[in-house]
This record gives sequence, structure tokens and C-alpha cells, in this order.
Amino acid sequence: MDSLPHTKLVVIVAFPNLPLLEVAGPGDVFFHASKAIFEKTGVEDTYHVIVIAADGTDQILTRSGITIATPVKIDDINQPIDTMLIAGYNFENSMIESSDFYNWLADISAKVRRIGSICVGTFALAKAGLLSGKNVTTHWDKAARLHRDFPDVHVDSSQFFIKDGNIYTSGGVSSATDLSLALVEEDYGREIAVTVARHLVLYLKRPGYQYQFGDLLPVNEYEQGVLSKIQEWMVTNLHRDLSVEQLAAHSNMSPRNFARVFLKETGLTPAKFVEKLRVEMARKLLVESDLSIEQIAEKTGLVSMVSMRRIFLRNLMVTPSHYRRAFKTTLNEVELT
Repeated sequence: MDSLPHTKLVVIVAFPNLPLLEVAGPGDVFFHASKAIFEKTGVEDTYHVIVIAADGTDQILTRSGITIATPVKIDDINQPIDTMLIAGYNFENSMIESSDFYNWLADISAKVRRIGSICVGTFALAKAGLLSGKNVTTHWDKAARLHRDFPDVHVDSSQFFIKDGNIYTSGGVSSATDLSLALVEEDYGREIAVTVARHLVLYLKRPGYQYQFGDLLPVNEYEQGVLSKIQEWMVTNLHRDLSVEQLAAHSNMSPRNFARVFLKETGLTPAKFVEKLRVEMARKLLVESDLSIEQIAEKTGLVSMVSMRRIFLRNLMVTPSHYRRAFKTTLNEVELT
């Protein structure tokens, strides 16, 4: 495969059954960046994007049922790869057990200017040994697993994307466009990146953090544990005093023993769990009800609008009003014809 000398070659290595947006998002960003650069400078083909199948096949079937042709193989490329992105890592795919792919990935990473991952593609980079000691992100729902499987990797699931040296990792699927815009800005400056973002109706830097999308509460693995016995009662009594003493009394336990068992089962102190439970219920009401923020604060035990704002910022890094604007349905505000 030949290309013009000035062209930055972007290679997306795609696993089977990946979300289409992980390929389409970066593809559109780099295409429109090339167009914007041509209109400004007259230089053509600034970026060239190709998709390569991680399993070496001629096509990739995406999760949505749309097939992406992948006729080009890595051996067909005879020019330097500027940027490589790993997309659609599949936990159930048998190829992830083969060391050949990860050996290849580790080898080629030394030959590209920068390498990155989209969503859970971070796991592929980690398995190739490229993330030891690195600061990275991934989809919020898989962050705990990444930390468990690769304890020498520093995982921050709050960010949409993170750069550490020439390693770039991104969060959920839509973060592929956040990362791609950042790469364009790094290459050609803010003006070009803003032009692309405006054309695609995107934020150049999306407000907020991944925290606003994730679940705050840990998965309860103890069906007969202390939490299972009192969680429903806690939900219906969020407006009341839920101190350790009150929770322990409801569980017929001493406060000291209750706190010890609760921390062991959930990984959180009772006070921290109650706070997160209140935030979870408040965010549900922000989206699903028309109650005012003051009413929601009172109903969930967050006391006041000021207190609720402070606790939301601590847990979600967004304010209650911002969260409501971002996630509340707009169907009743749009005239359907």
C-alpha cells in the first residue's frame, strides 16, 4: 500500500464484534481533519485511515451487524505507521489466548509514533506488556477488572482519555471521538480541531467525567450478607438518620461489628455507602422526575441544594443541574411531527 510522504497513516486494529462507533468515530474525525487542513493550506490527504482485522480476516462483523471490509493486512503496509489504535477487545474471543497477537503488538508498538486504545482495547495493550507503570483509563465498567488483572497499571476511570508518553487510552465507546480530536489538536492545533468538532457537532473537550455514567455502588456478592438484609430499608429511609448506630440497630448488631462486617462485604464504610446510595437515588430522580433539586435533596437525605451540589461534585464531578441537563429526556420538549 503506497501513500504520499506527508500523509499520517492511522491504523485501527479491530477485534471481531466491536461497536461500529469505535471505527466510525475516529474515521470521521480524521477525514474531516484532512478536509479542514486542505481548505486552510491546500495540502491533501493529511490523514489516511485503514482498518485491519486483529484476527487477520478480510472483514470484521461489528456488534450492530454491519460488516467492515478489511482487505489490507499489516504486511501490505510499506510506509511508517503514525498512529495505531486498538479497538473492540473481545473478552470471549479465543484469539485473546494466543500470544502471537500480543507479541506482534508489543513489537510493532516500538515502530509507531504513538499507540492507543479505544474503550476496553486498553486490555490488549496491557496484555502486550505496554502499560506497566502507565496511567491509563478504560470503560468505567471494566476499570476494576483492569486493575485486578494488571495491578502494575495505574487505572483512572474518571477520564475520557489519558496520555502517558506515547500511549493514549480512552474510556467508553464514544470516547473514541474525544481521543481522536485530541490527536488532531496535538498534530495541527486547536483551530483545526475546533473546525472538525463544530462540523461533527461535538465538544472539543467534553464536559464532565466518566463518573457521571458509571454505577457508584459496588456489586453485592453476599446474597445473605448484612447489606442484603437492610438495603431495601435503607432506600426507603434515605431521608432519615442512617448513622452506623441506626444501621447496626436495624441489623441487630453492635455498631463496631456491623461496621467491620459491612466494610468486609462491600469494600466501603457504612457512611460512604450511604452517601453513594443517596447520590444514586438522587440522580435517578433528577432524570425520571420533575421534582426540584431542593425537593430531591430533602427526599434522599442530601439535606439541601448546597450540600447536594457538594456531594455530587465529590462523587460524580458534575453538579446536579448539569447532570439533569445531560441525562433527562427531552422528548416532552420536542414537537414530534
